[in-house]
Parts: sequence; C-alpha cells; structure tokens
Amino acid sequence: MMLSVDELALVVGVVMACAALGISRASWYRRQRPERARPPRKSPARALSPAERQRVLDTLNSERFMDQPPTEVYARLLDEEQTYLCSPRTMYRILDSAKEVRERRNQLRHPNYTPPQLLATAPNQVWSWDITKLLGPVKWTYYHLYVLLDLFSRYVVGWMLAHRERGGLASRLIEESCQKQGIEPSQLSLHSDRGPSMTSQSVAMLSARLGIQLSHNRPHVSNDNPFSESQFKTLKYRPEFPNRFGSYEHALSVSRELLYWYNHEHHHGSLGLMTPATVHYGRAPRLLEHRRGVLTDAFRRHPERFVHGTPQPPSMPEAVWINPPSEKTTRQDALGAVLSTPDDLEHPPSLSSYELSAGLAVPAGSEVRH
Repeated sequence: MMLSVDELALVVGVVMACAALGISRASWYRRQRPERARPPRKSPARALSPAERQRVLDTLNSERFMDQPPTEVYARLLDEEQTYLCSPRTMYRILDSAKEVRERRNQLRHPNYTPPQLLATAPNQVWSWDITKLLGPVKWTYYHLYVLLDLFSRYVVGWMLAHRERGGLASRLIEESCQKQGIEPSQLSLHSDRGPSMTSQSVAMLSARLGIQLSHNRPHVSNDNPFSESQFKTLKYRPEFPNRFGSYEHALSVSRELLYWYNHEHHHGSLGLMTPATVHYGRAPRLLEHRRGVLTDAFRRHPERFVHGTPQPPSMPEAVWINPPSEKTTRQDALGAVLSTPDDLEHPPSLSSYELSAGLAVPAGSEVRH
C-alpha cells in the first residue's frame, strides 16, 4: 500500500494520495525516515557472567545432579554445601538457552498420522462403510444398521440390519456385496473408521482372501469418513424416520424404504442432481444429454429469460476424494492415480431376485437375526 502512495504522490501530491488511499500521512512520513540502528542491549549489572553461567550448567549436568530438577539442586547445594549459585528460575533459563529443558519422563506421544487419501474415478473402486445405531422401543435397546456405500456414485451396494455389532456379520455383508457387484481381486479399496467390527480379524482375513485393500480413519479423527456419515444424516433427517423403532420388523421396514429412496429416488446434489443408481450403473451420460436437450429447447422458446446463454445441466464430478491433496488435481493426475478400473457397467445385474431390504443382497426372504 505504501508503494502505491509513493507512485500516486508523484502525480497528485502526498496529501491527496494519502487521502485517496486511506493512509495516514504520519505513517507515510515515518516510513520515509531511515531506520536507526539500535545499540546492543547492555547486560544487567546483576546478571551472571559467562563463567558463572558455565559453572551452573556444569553443576546441573554433573553425575550427581544430572537426574535432579533445578529446585532439588538448589536445595541440596544450600543444605549440604552451603553454596548458592543462582535461583532455580535462573537455572531453568540457563538450561533453556542450552536446549536442555524438555519432558524427561517416558511419556506416550501421539505421532502425526498421515491422513488416508483415496480416489475414485468410477464406481466400484472405493467403498466406504459404517454402522449406525437405531433406537429400539425402550431405553438401552438398539438395532445396528450396516451400510456399504460406493464412493463415486454414493450407491448403497449392500446393507444389513442386526441386533448387535459383530465382525462376522460385517464380513458376510462385505463378501456377498462383492459377489453381487462382481468385484475382482485388487479392484476395490474399502474405507471405514476404527470401530471393533472394522478392525476385526474376520474382516482382515476376508480382505486378504478377496484382494481388498483396507483403509481406516486416523485415530481420534471422525471426519476421515465423511461420505458414510453424511449418508446416515440424510436418512435420519427424513420425515418418515421415527425417534424410536417399535420392533426389529419396524426398523427393517423403514430401513428398506429409506435406502430404496436413497438409491433410486434421491437426486444427489454432489452427483449433478442424479440418483446414485443412475450414476452407479452407467446411465448418467444418457440422462445428461437428455437434460441438455430439454434446456436447449427451453432456451429456443424464450431466449430472453436466459441472460447467460444456453443453460447447462449440473455436471458430475470426474473424481471423488477422501482427503484430497492440497494442490488442485487435474483429470490426468486423477486417472494416473487409479490402480484399477471396474468392469463395464453398461449392463448391470438384475436386482429383481434380490431382497436388498434383508440387508445382504441374498435371496428374497432371508433376514439376519443373529
């Protein structure tokens, strides 16, 4: 700002330049004066000499006092040797100047964990999953809703409602969902938090057998799994979601309706206002062209209503990240980071013979009551 005042003052003068730019004239004139070199600060008369400071440091680092705090050294010197070197606070200052003041106890220090970074540029590359509790009819009763969510399409690829949280149930859900989606080895990354089911041995053994790469939140960091948390919030804020469920059957019925609505009727804002099923099964480009044609016809009928030209439908994201890098990632960078691509999804498997409401995409009529 001062440089602008300097340039403008050559044309209109200092007074008008400062007034135009809102700068005080006193501040401008003060900046014009050369800085005066400050004289070195004199050592106080009562300060310790360098030799005395070195004597204090040698005493503190001696074999006798190397494990003692300055207060203990100060007291022992007074009592046992009738010696006064300096105050305990000065001892701390001398140790600090020598970079010898730190926590000496063997305490646990939490490391700086690297945040997990996952990228999806197509369906069935990255899944996110979590478990939420549904309140039962009375206090301290819950039903556990397991949900597997595709990161790119937000499509619920599998879910289950159970009476308790167990790693074995989660393994069964993951395995049957992978079979239904046709997941190949080394194709899928599975992200979750660090709950007991997510870090269970059964899930780890299943991932090794199916070639699934596991990813977990950082310890004590809740926002490393934002997509599953956001999906649960969307469901629980629906008007048909009750405060409590009267029975397991009631919870199963409501979960079935809400998850069907989420997959096939909910127009997701992050998906260009398309449903997750449309994106997951490759119907999005065709629908995008249809919307573009409708908007073009509307523009031709009333061009005066569109001041920015032909309207365009909301576009879909090309890449979806969990904890994206700080630099802006291009499309080429995103594609280069993909380790595998899913099979052609132009012809999705028929879902008519599956009862997704039962939670595991198993034949209709099956339910989990463990």
